[in-house]
Amino acid sequence: MTASPLAEHALLLHPDDDVAVALRDLPPGLTLTHGALSVPVTAAIPQGHKISVRAKSPGSAIRKYGQTIGRATVPVNPGDHVHTHNLAMDAVRQTYEFGTERIRPPRASVPRTFDGFERAGGAAGTRNYVGIVTSVNCSASTARMIADQFRGPIMDAWPNVDGVVALTHDSGCGMVPASEGGRILRRTLRGYATHPNVGAILAVGLGCEMLAVDALLDDLPAPADTLVERLIIQEQGGVRATVRAGVTAVRALIERLDERRRVPIPASRLVLGLNCGGSDGYSGITANPALGYASDLLVAQGATTILAETPEVFGAEHLLTRRAVTEDVGRRLLDRIAWWHEYVEAGGGTLDNNPSPGNKAGGLTTILEKSLGAVAKGGTAELTAVYEYAERVTASGFTFMDTPGYDPVSVTGLVAGGATVVCFTTGRGSVLGTKPVPTLKVATNTGMYERMREDMDLNAGPIATGDATVEEVGTRIFEAVLEVASGRPTVSEDLDLGRDEFVPWQLGAVT
Repeated sequence: MTASPLAEHALLLHPDDDVAVALRDLPPGLTLTHGALSVPVTAAIPQGHKISVRAKSPGSAIRKYGQTIGRATVPVNPGDHVHTHNLAMDAVRQTYEFGTERIRPPRASVPRTFDGFERAGGAAGTRNYVGIVTSVNCSASTARMIADQFRGPIMDAWPNVDGVVALTHDSGCGMVPASEGGRILRRTLRGYATHPNVGAILAVGLGCEMLAVDALLDDLPAPADTLVERLIIQEQGGVRATVRAGVTAVRALIERLDERRRVPIPASRLVLGLNCGGSDGYSGITANPALGYASDLLVAQGATTILAETPEVFGAEHLLTRRAVTEDVGRRLLDRIAWWHEYVEAGGGTLDNNPSPGNKAGGLTTILEKSLGAVAKGGTAELTAVYEYAERVTASGFTFMDTPGYDPVSVTGLVAGGATVVCFTTGRGSVLGTKPVPTLKVATNTGMYERMREDMDLNAGPIATGDATVEEVGTRIFEAVLEVASGRPTVSEDLDLGRDEFVPWQLGAVT
Protein backbone atom coordinates (compact mmCIF):
# COMPACT_ATOMS: atom_id res chain seq x y z
CA MET A 1 0.00 0.00 0.00
CA THR A 2 1.52 3.35 -1.03
CA ALA A 3 2.14 6.14 1.45
CA SER A 4 -0.27 9.07 1.65
CA PRO A 5 0.01 12.43 3.41
CA LEU A 6 -1.46 12.39 6.90
CA ALA A 7 -3.55 15.47 6.13
CA GLU A 8 -5.58 13.52 3.54
CA HIS A 9 -6.74 11.03 6.16
CA ALA A 10 -6.59 12.76 9.56
CA LEU A 11 -6.68 16.19 11.18
CA LEU A 12 -3.78 17.41 13.30
CA LEU A 13 -5.37 20.17 15.34
CA HIS A 14 -2.23 21.79 16.82
CA PRO A 15 1.46 21.59 15.87
CA ASP A 16 2.31 20.26 19.35
CA ASP A 17 -0.31 17.51 19.30
CA ASP A 18 0.63 13.86 19.69
CA VAL A 19 -2.52 12.58 18.01
CA ALA A 20 -4.58 13.36 14.92
CA VAL A 21 -8.28 12.66 14.34
CA ALA A 22 -9.20 10.13 11.64
CA LEU A 23 -11.37 11.60 8.89
CA ARG A 24 -12.43 8.13 7.76
CA ASP A 25 -11.91 4.53 8.84
CA LEU A 26 -8.16 3.84 8.59
CA PRO A 27 -7.16 0.26 7.74
CA PRO A 28 -4.03 -1.39 9.16
CA GLY A 29 -1.16 -1.37 6.71
CA LEU A 30 -1.86 2.15 5.42
CA THR A 31 1.22 4.35 5.74
CA LEU A 32 0.81 8.07 6.34
CA THR A 33 3.51 10.69 6.09
CA HIS A 34 3.83 13.73 8.29
CA GLY A 35 6.85 15.83 7.49
CA ALA A 36 9.85 13.56 7.95
CA LEU A 37 7.76 11.10 9.97
CA SER A 38 6.35 7.85 8.66
CA VAL A 39 3.13 6.83 10.40
CA PRO A 40 2.20 3.20 9.62
CA VAL A 41 -1.36 2.45 10.75
CA THR A 42 -0.92 -0.49 13.12
CA ALA A 43 -4.59 -1.35 13.76
CA ALA A 44 -8.00 -0.47 12.40
CA ILE A 45 -8.87 3.07 13.52
CA PRO A 46 -12.54 4.13 13.26
CA GLN A 47 -13.56 7.50 11.89
CA GLY A 48 -13.39 10.19 14.58
CA HIS A 49 -10.86 8.27 16.69
CA LYS A 50 -7.26 9.23 17.37
CA ILE A 51 -4.08 8.06 15.64
CA SER A 52 -0.70 8.63 17.26
CA VAL A 53 1.82 10.70 15.31
CA ARG A 54 4.61 10.42 17.90
CA ALA A 55 6.12 7.73 20.09
CA LYS A 56 5.05 8.10 23.72
CA SER A 57 6.39 6.24 26.73
CA PRO A 58 4.16 4.99 29.58
CA GLY A 59 3.20 7.84 31.91
CA SER A 60 3.93 10.58 29.39
CA ALA A 61 1.31 13.21 28.56
CA ILE A 62 -0.63 12.96 25.31
CA ARG A 63 -1.74 16.23 23.76
CA LYS A 64 -4.69 17.22 21.58
CA TYR A 65 -5.87 20.80 20.92
CA GLY A 66 -2.41 21.73 22.24
CA GLN A 67 -3.54 20.58 25.71
CA THR A 68 -3.03 17.41 27.75
CA ILE A 69 -5.93 14.95 27.40
CA GLY A 70 -4.40 12.14 29.51
CA ARG A 71 -1.35 9.93 29.93
CA ALA A 72 -0.18 6.86 28.06
CA THR A 73 -0.61 3.65 30.04
CA VAL A 74 1.63 1.55 27.75
CA PRO A 75 4.18 2.40 25.05
CA VAL A 76 2.48 4.17 22.13
CA ASN A 77 4.06 4.13 18.68
CA PRO A 78 3.35 6.32 15.63
CA GLY A 79 0.33 4.88 13.83
CA ASP A 80 -1.24 3.31 16.92
CA HIS A 81 -4.90 3.71 17.72
CA VAL A 82 -5.04 5.91 20.85
CA HIS A 83 -8.09 5.22 22.98
CA THR A 84 -9.19 3.62 26.24
CA HIS A 85 -6.78 0.69 25.91
CA ASN A 86 -3.68 2.90 26.09
CA LEU A 87 -4.81 6.36 27.30
CA ALA A 88 -5.99 7.15 30.82
CA MET A 89 -7.14 10.17 32.79
CA ASP A 90 -4.41 12.44 34.12
CA ALA A 91 -4.48 14.24 37.46
CA VAL A 92 -5.68 17.79 36.81
CA ARG A 93 -3.22 20.40 38.02
CA GLN A 94 -4.17 23.61 36.28
CA THR A 95 -2.63 27.03 36.72
CA TYR A 96 -5.45 29.53 36.85
CA GLU A 97 -5.19 33.02 35.41
CA PHE A 98 -7.96 35.59 35.42
CA GLY A 99 -8.73 37.97 32.58
CA THR A 100 -5.46 37.41 30.74
CA GLU A 101 -7.16 36.48 27.45
CA ARG A 102 -10.17 38.79 27.38
CA ILE A 103 -11.57 39.45 23.93
CA ARG A 104 -14.48 41.81 23.51
CA PRO A 105 -15.89 41.35 19.99
CA PRO A 106 -16.31 44.73 18.31
CA ARG A 107 -19.92 45.81 18.03
CA ALA A 108 -21.41 44.63 14.74
CA SER A 109 -21.48 47.35 12.10
CA VAL A 110 -24.86 46.15 10.81
CA PRO A 111 -27.42 45.66 13.60
CA ARG A 112 -29.67 42.67 12.94
CA THR A 113 -33.25 42.03 14.00
CA PHE A 114 -35.66 39.14 14.42
CA ASP A 115 -39.46 39.07 14.45
CA GLY A 116 -40.45 38.29 18.01
CA PHE A 117 -42.92 39.06 20.75
CA GLU A 118 -42.39 42.19 22.85
CA ARG A 119 -42.80 41.56 26.54
CA ALA A 120 -43.25 44.05 29.34
CA GLY A 121 -40.02 44.84 31.13
CA GLY A 122 -37.88 44.70 27.98
CA ALA A 123 -37.74 40.95 27.39
CA ALA A 124 -38.42 39.51 23.96
CA GLY A 125 -39.93 36.13 23.15
CA THR A 126 -39.32 33.92 20.16
CA ARG A 127 -42.51 31.91 20.76
CA ASN A 128 -45.93 32.59 22.30
CA TYR A 129 -47.02 29.71 24.56
CA VAL A 130 -49.50 28.96 27.30
CA GLY A 131 -47.62 27.14 30.06
CA ILE A 132 -49.39 24.87 32.53
CA VAL A 133 -47.10 24.94 35.57
CA THR A 134 -47.52 22.15 38.11
CA SER A 135 -46.55 22.71 41.73
CA VAL A 136 -46.34 18.97 42.47
CA ASN A 137 -46.20 15.60 40.72
CA CYS A 138 -49.71 14.91 42.01
CA SER A 139 -51.09 17.47 39.53
CA ALA A 140 -48.98 16.29 36.58
CA SER A 141 -51.56 13.99 34.97
CA THR A 142 -54.26 16.62 35.31
CA ALA A 143 -52.05 19.21 33.62
CA ARG A 144 -51.30 16.83 30.74
CA MET A 145 -55.02 16.09 30.29
CA ILE A 146 -55.69 19.81 29.95
CA ALA A 147 -52.81 20.40 27.54
CA ASP A 148 -53.79 17.39 25.39
CA GLN A 149 -57.06 19.13 24.53
CA PHE A 150 -55.03 21.72 22.62
CA ARG A 151 -52.85 19.53 20.42
CA GLY A 152 -53.03 19.21 16.66
CA PRO A 153 -55.35 21.00 14.21
CA ILE A 154 -57.41 22.68 16.94
CA MET A 155 -54.58 25.21 17.34
CA ASP A 156 -54.99 26.35 13.74
CA ALA A 157 -57.78 28.60 15.01
CA TRP A 158 -55.18 30.68 16.86
CA PRO A 159 -52.26 31.23 14.45
CA ASN A 160 -50.37 33.57 16.79
CA VAL A 161 -50.19 31.05 19.64
CA ASP A 162 -47.52 28.36 19.39
CA GLY A 163 -49.16 25.87 21.71
CA VAL A 164 -49.98 24.76 25.23
CA VAL A 165 -47.25 22.96 27.19
CA ALA A 166 -47.70 21.09 30.47
CA LEU A 167 -44.59 21.57 32.62
CA THR A 168 -44.78 18.46 34.77
CA HIS A 169 -42.14 17.07 37.11
CA ASP A 170 -41.54 14.38 39.75
CA SER A 171 -41.27 16.46 42.90
CA GLY A 172 -42.93 19.27 44.85
CA CYS A 173 -43.71 17.25 47.98
CA GLY A 174 -41.81 14.94 50.33
CA MET A 175 -39.11 17.59 50.36
CA VAL A 176 -38.07 20.56 52.44
CA PRO A 177 -38.97 23.70 50.45
CA ALA A 178 -36.12 25.68 52.05
CA SER A 179 -33.54 23.00 51.16
CA GLU A 180 -31.19 23.35 48.21
CA GLY A 181 -33.36 20.99 46.16
CA GLY A 182 -36.51 22.87 47.11
CA ARG A 183 -35.00 26.21 46.17
CA ILE A 184 -33.80 24.89 42.82
CA LEU A 185 -37.23 23.46 41.95
CA ARG A 186 -39.01 26.68 42.88
CA ARG A 187 -36.46 28.76 40.95
CA THR A 188 -36.87 26.53 37.90
CA LEU A 189 -40.66 26.65 37.91
CA ARG A 190 -40.69 30.41 38.43
CA GLY A 191 -38.16 30.78 35.62
CA TYR A 192 -40.53 29.05 33.21
CA ALA A 193 -43.54 30.97 34.54
CA THR A 194 -41.77 34.27 33.81
CA HIS A 195 -40.15 33.14 30.57
CA PRO A 196 -40.41 35.53 27.58
CA ASN A 197 -41.77 32.67 25.43
CA VAL A 198 -44.67 32.09 27.85
CA GLY A 199 -47.39 34.70 27.48
CA ALA A 200 -49.82 33.04 29.89
CA ILE A 201 -49.65 30.48 32.68
CA LEU A 202 -52.14 28.21 34.39
CA ALA A 203 -50.75 26.95 37.71
CA VAL A 204 -52.22 23.60 38.81
CA GLY A 205 -51.73 22.15 42.29
CA LEU A 206 -53.23 19.40 44.40
CA GLY A 207 -53.80 21.44 47.56
CA CYS A 208 -51.78 19.74 50.29
CA GLU A 209 -48.26 19.73 48.83
CA MET A 210 -45.18 21.32 50.40
CA LEU A 211 -44.52 23.53 47.37
CA ALA A 212 -47.97 25.08 47.16
CA VAL A 213 -49.26 27.04 44.17
CA ASP A 214 -49.39 30.23 46.23
CA ALA A 215 -45.74 29.83 47.25
CA LEU A 216 -44.88 29.31 43.61
CA LEU A 217 -46.74 32.36 42.33
CA ASP A 218 -46.59 34.85 45.21
CA ASP A 219 -44.45 37.88 44.40
CA LEU A 220 -43.77 36.36 41.00
CA PRO A 221 -41.57 38.82 39.09
CA ALA A 222 -43.47 38.09 35.90
CA PRO A 223 -43.83 40.72 33.18
CA ALA A 224 -46.95 42.79 33.72
CA ASP A 225 -48.44 41.34 30.53
CA THR A 226 -48.19 37.69 31.64
CA LEU A 227 -51.70 36.27 32.03
CA VAL A 228 -52.04 34.12 35.18
CA GLU A 229 -54.71 31.65 36.31
CA ARG A 230 -54.58 28.98 39.03
CA LEU A 231 -56.51 25.82 39.90
CA ILE A 232 -56.37 23.53 42.98
CA ILE A 233 -57.61 19.98 42.36
CA GLN A 234 -58.94 19.46 45.88
CA GLU A 235 -60.85 22.76 45.75
CA GLN A 236 -62.28 22.09 42.27
CA GLY A 237 -63.68 18.71 43.28
CA GLY A 238 -61.21 16.29 41.71
CA VAL A 239 -59.39 15.58 38.47
CA ARG A 240 -62.35 15.64 36.07
CA ALA A 241 -63.69 18.90 37.44
CA THR A 242 -60.22 20.46 37.30
CA VAL A 243 -59.69 19.34 33.71
CA ARG A 244 -63.00 20.89 32.68
CA ALA A 245 -62.16 24.13 34.46
CA GLY A 246 -58.64 24.07 33.07
CA VAL A 247 -59.77 23.67 29.47
CA THR A 248 -62.11 26.63 29.88
CA ALA A 249 -59.35 28.73 31.44
CA VAL A 250 -56.76 27.83 28.81
CA ARG A 251 -59.13 28.56 25.94
CA ALA A 252 -59.74 32.04 27.37
CA LEU A 253 -55.98 32.59 27.74
CA ILE A 254 -55.35 31.49 24.16
CA GLU A 255 -57.97 33.89 22.84
CA ARG A 256 -56.18 36.78 24.52
CA LEU A 257 -52.69 35.62 23.50
CA ASP A 258 -53.75 35.31 19.88
CA GLU A 259 -54.14 39.08 19.77
CA ARG A 260 -50.35 39.48 20.09
CA ARG A 261 -48.22 39.83 16.95
CA ARG A 262 -44.57 39.45 16.03
CA VAL A 263 -42.68 42.70 15.52
CA PRO A 264 -39.06 43.50 14.55
CA ILE A 265 -36.82 43.34 17.63
CA PRO A 266 -33.04 44.00 17.85
CA ALA A 267 -30.95 40.83 17.92
CA SER A 268 -29.32 42.25 21.05
CA ARG A 269 -32.33 40.97 23.00
CA LEU A 270 -31.82 37.34 22.06
CA VAL A 271 -30.62 34.84 24.68
CA LEU A 272 -29.01 31.72 23.17
CA GLY A 273 -28.41 28.55 25.18
CA LEU A 274 -25.34 26.54 24.09
CA ASN A 275 -25.51 22.79 24.72
CA CYS A 276 -24.24 19.48 23.36
CA GLY A 277 -25.07 15.82 23.72
CA GLY A 278 -23.99 12.53 22.20
CA SER A 279 -20.60 14.09 21.47
CA ASP A 280 -18.02 12.37 19.29
CA GLY A 281 -14.48 12.88 18.06
CA TYR A 282 -15.65 15.56 15.63
CA SER A 283 -17.60 17.67 18.14
CA GLY A 284 -14.62 19.80 19.16
CA ILE A 285 -13.51 20.17 15.53
CA THR A 286 -16.69 21.01 13.61
CA ALA A 287 -20.00 21.82 15.27
CA ASN A 288 -18.73 23.17 18.59
CA PRO A 289 -16.23 25.69 17.12
CA ALA A 290 -18.84 26.70 14.53
CA LEU A 291 -21.39 27.32 17.29
CA GLY A 292 -18.70 29.26 19.13
CA TYR A 293 -18.26 31.48 16.07
CA ALA A 294 -22.04 32.02 15.96
CA SER A 295 -21.92 32.86 19.69
CA ASP A 296 -19.30 35.53 19.00
CA LEU A 297 -21.45 36.98 16.19
CA LEU A 298 -24.42 37.22 18.57
CA VAL A 299 -22.29 38.79 21.31
CA ALA A 300 -21.14 41.35 18.73
CA GLN A 301 -24.83 42.18 18.27
CA GLY A 302 -25.14 42.82 22.01
CA ALA A 303 -26.97 39.52 22.67
CA THR A 304 -26.46 37.00 25.47
CA THR A 305 -25.15 33.44 25.08
CA ILE A 306 -24.99 30.84 27.87
CA LEU A 307 -22.58 27.91 28.07
CA ALA A 308 -23.48 25.16 30.56
CA GLU A 309 -22.70 21.56 31.63
CA THR A 310 -20.14 22.10 34.39
CA PRO A 311 -18.91 18.46 34.50
CA GLU A 312 -18.08 18.85 30.81
CA VAL A 313 -15.88 21.91 31.20
CA PHE A 314 -13.91 20.21 33.99
CA GLY A 315 -10.29 20.09 32.84
CA ALA A 316 -10.78 23.04 30.53
CA GLU A 317 -12.01 25.58 33.10
CA HIS A 318 -8.60 27.29 33.04
CA LEU A 319 -9.36 28.40 29.49
CA LEU A 320 -12.55 30.09 30.69
CA THR A 321 -11.02 31.82 33.73
CA ARG A 322 -8.53 33.49 31.40
CA ARG A 323 -11.51 35.03 29.61
CA ALA A 324 -13.28 36.25 32.78
CA VAL A 325 -13.97 39.97 32.95
CA THR A 326 -12.98 39.97 36.65
CA GLU A 327 -11.25 37.58 39.02
CA ASP A 328 -14.52 37.30 40.95
CA VAL A 329 -16.29 35.94 37.84
CA GLY A 330 -13.49 33.44 37.28
CA ARG A 331 -13.54 32.29 40.89
CA ARG A 332 -17.31 31.80 40.77
CA LEU A 333 -16.68 29.21 38.05
CA LEU A 334 -13.95 27.54 40.12
CA ASP A 335 -16.30 27.47 43.12
CA ARG A 336 -18.83 25.53 41.07
CA ILE A 337 -16.14 23.08 39.92
CA ALA A 338 -15.15 22.55 43.58
CA TRP A 339 -18.82 21.97 44.50
CA TRP A 340 -19.06 19.31 41.79
CA HIS A 341 -16.01 17.47 43.12
CA GLU A 342 -17.70 17.19 46.53
CA TYR A 343 -21.06 16.30 44.99
CA VAL A 344 -19.84 13.39 42.87
CA GLU A 345 -17.49 12.10 45.57
CA ALA A 346 -20.41 11.98 48.01
CA GLY A 347 -22.18 9.80 45.46
CA GLY A 348 -19.21 7.45 45.13
CA GLY A 349 -17.95 8.80 41.80
CA THR A 350 -15.48 11.22 40.28
CA LEU A 351 -15.76 13.79 37.53
CA ASP A 352 -13.65 11.61 35.24
CA ASN A 353 -16.46 8.99 35.13
CA ASN A 354 -17.47 10.97 32.02
CA PRO A 355 -17.37 10.42 28.93
CA SER A 356 -20.33 8.12 28.29
CA PRO A 357 -20.13 4.82 26.37
CA GLY A 358 -21.56 6.58 23.31
CA ASN A 359 -18.93 9.32 23.54
CA LYS A 360 -16.21 6.68 23.67
CA ALA A 361 -17.64 4.81 20.70
CA GLY A 362 -17.45 8.13 18.83
CA GLY A 363 -13.75 8.56 19.62
CA LEU A 364 -13.59 10.46 22.92
CA THR A 365 -11.48 8.89 25.66
CA THR A 366 -11.20 11.15 28.74
CA ILE A 367 -13.19 14.02 30.23
CA LEU A 368 -10.19 16.26 29.56
CA GLU A 369 -10.52 15.60 25.83
CA LYS A 370 -14.30 15.99 25.91
CA SER A 371 -14.17 19.25 27.87
CA LEU A 372 -11.60 20.85 25.59
CA GLY A 373 -13.98 20.29 22.70
CA ALA A 374 -17.06 21.30 24.68
CA VAL A 375 -15.80 24.76 25.68
CA ALA A 376 -15.39 25.58 21.99
CA LYS A 377 -19.16 26.20 21.94
CA GLY A 378 -18.42 29.40 23.85
CA GLY A 379 -16.35 31.00 21.10
CA THR A 380 -13.68 33.51 22.10
CA ALA A 381 -15.61 36.37 23.74
CA GLU A 382 -14.86 37.38 27.32
CA LEU A 383 -16.81 35.65 30.10
CA THR A 384 -19.07 38.25 31.66
CA ALA A 385 -20.92 36.30 34.39
CA VAL A 386 -21.40 32.88 36.06
CA TYR A 387 -24.83 31.75 37.28
CA GLU A 388 -26.21 28.95 39.40
CA TYR A 389 -28.70 26.47 37.99
CA ALA A 390 -31.92 28.06 36.67
CA GLU A 391 -30.87 31.50 37.91
CA ARG A 392 -32.17 34.27 35.66
CA VAL A 393 -29.39 35.46 33.37
CA THR A 394 -29.29 39.25 33.28
CA ALA A 395 -25.81 39.99 31.88
CA SER A 396 -25.22 40.47 28.18
CA GLY A 397 -22.35 38.83 26.34
CA PHE A 398 -20.96 35.31 26.86
CA THR A 399 -21.98 33.79 30.19
CA PHE A 400 -21.92 30.44 32.00
CA MET A 401 -24.56 28.52 33.96
CA ASP A 402 -23.81 25.67 36.37
CA THR A 403 -25.77 22.62 35.20
CA PRO A 404 -25.25 18.85 35.02
CA GLY A 405 -24.15 17.38 31.71
CA TYR A 406 -27.37 15.36 31.37
CA ASP A 407 -29.05 17.04 28.41
CA PRO A 408 -32.70 17.46 29.53
CA VAL A 409 -31.67 18.72 32.98
CA SER A 410 -29.06 21.07 31.54
CA VAL A 411 -31.37 22.57 28.92
CA THR A 412 -34.18 22.91 31.49
CA GLY A 413 -31.82 25.09 33.54
CA LEU A 414 -30.88 27.20 30.51
CA VAL A 415 -34.52 27.79 29.63
CA ALA A 416 -35.41 28.66 33.24
CA GLY A 417 -32.53 31.15 33.10
CA GLY A 418 -34.12 32.89 30.12
CA ALA A 419 -32.70 31.27 26.96
CA THR A 420 -35.14 31.99 24.14
CA VAL A 421 -33.39 29.78 21.57
CA VAL A 422 -31.19 26.72 22.23
CA CYS A 423 -28.49 25.47 19.87
CA PHE A 424 -27.59 21.82 20.46
CA THR A 425 -24.64 20.05 18.83
CA THR A 426 -24.48 16.27 18.54
CA GLY A 427 -22.22 13.69 16.99
CA ARG A 428 -23.99 10.45 17.85
CA GLY A 429 -27.47 11.75 17.05
CA SER A 430 -29.30 13.15 20.09
CA VAL A 431 -32.97 13.89 19.38
CA LEU A 432 -33.65 16.43 22.11
CA GLY A 433 -36.43 18.97 21.71
CA THR A 434 -37.68 21.57 24.18
CA LYS A 435 -40.76 23.62 24.91
CA PRO A 436 -41.43 26.52 25.07
CA VAL A 437 -38.07 27.22 23.41
CA PRO A 438 -37.05 26.13 19.89
CA THR A 439 -33.94 23.91 19.74
CA LEU A 440 -31.67 23.91 16.69
CA LYS A 441 -29.72 20.66 16.36
CA VAL A 442 -26.33 20.73 14.61
CA ALA A 443 -24.69 17.50 13.41
CA THR A 444 -20.93 17.21 13.86
CA ASN A 445 -20.38 14.75 10.99
CA THR A 446 -21.96 14.21 7.60
CA GLY A 447 -22.50 10.47 8.04
CA MET A 448 -24.81 10.93 11.00
CA TYR A 449 -26.47 13.93 9.38
CA GLU A 450 -27.35 11.90 6.28
CA ARG A 451 -28.59 9.01 8.41
CA MET A 452 -30.75 11.26 10.63
CA ARG A 453 -31.68 14.12 8.30
CA GLU A 454 -35.21 14.31 9.69
CA ASP A 455 -33.82 15.02 13.17
CA MET A 456 -31.04 17.52 12.37
CA ASP A 457 -31.34 21.19 11.40
CA LEU A 458 -27.77 21.83 10.24
CA ASN A 459 -24.68 19.87 9.22
CA ALA A 460 -21.22 20.96 10.36
CA GLY A 461 -19.57 17.87 8.88
CA PRO A 462 -18.17 19.64 5.79
CA ILE A 463 -15.69 21.44 8.09
CA ALA A 464 -13.86 18.14 8.65
CA THR A 465 -13.56 17.41 4.94
CA GLY A 466 -12.44 20.91 4.03
CA ASP A 467 -15.63 21.68 2.11
CA ALA A 468 -16.56 24.48 4.52
CA THR A 469 -14.81 26.59 7.12
CA VAL A 470 -15.72 27.05 10.78
CA GLU A 471 -16.58 30.65 9.95
CA GLU A 472 -18.91 29.67 7.10
CA VAL A 473 -20.83 27.11 9.14
CA GLY A 474 -20.85 29.45 12.14
CA THR A 475 -22.42 32.16 10.00
CA ARG A 476 -25.08 29.67 8.84
CA ILE A 477 -25.86 28.85 12.48
CA PHE A 478 -26.11 32.57 13.30
CA GLU A 479 -28.54 33.15 10.41
CA ALA A 480 -30.54 30.06 11.38
CA VAL A 481 -30.86 31.34 14.96
CA LEU A 482 -32.37 34.59 13.66
CA GLU A 483 -34.75 32.70 11.35
CA VAL A 484 -35.88 30.35 14.11
CA ALA A 485 -36.25 33.26 16.53
CA SER A 486 -38.54 34.82 13.93
CA GLY A 487 -40.83 31.78 13.91
CA ARG A 488 -39.32 29.23 11.52
CA PRO A 489 -40.01 25.80 13.06
CA THR A 490 -37.09 23.54 13.98
CA VAL A 491 -37.21 19.83 13.19
CA SER A 492 -37.92 19.05 16.85
CA GLU A 493 -40.90 21.40 16.73
CA ASP A 494 -42.17 19.67 13.60
CA LEU A 495 -42.04 16.43 15.60
CA ASP A 496 -43.78 18.08 18.57
CA LEU A 497 -40.88 17.18 20.86
CA GLY A 498 -40.43 18.86 24.21
CA ARG A 499 -43.37 17.62 26.28
CA ASP A 500 -41.17 15.17 28.21
CA GLU A 501 -37.92 17.13 28.27
CA PHE A 502 -38.80 19.47 31.12
CA VAL A 503 -36.58 17.86 33.79
CA PRO A 504 -35.64 20.09 36.76
CA TRP A 505 -32.46 19.14 38.59
CA GLN A 506 -33.38 17.17 41.73
CA LEU A 507 -31.09 17.54 44.72
CA GLY A 508 -31.41 16.69 48.39
CA ALA A 509 -33.36 14.31 50.57
CA VAL A 510 -36.86 13.10 49.85
CA THR A 511 -38.75 12.32 53.07
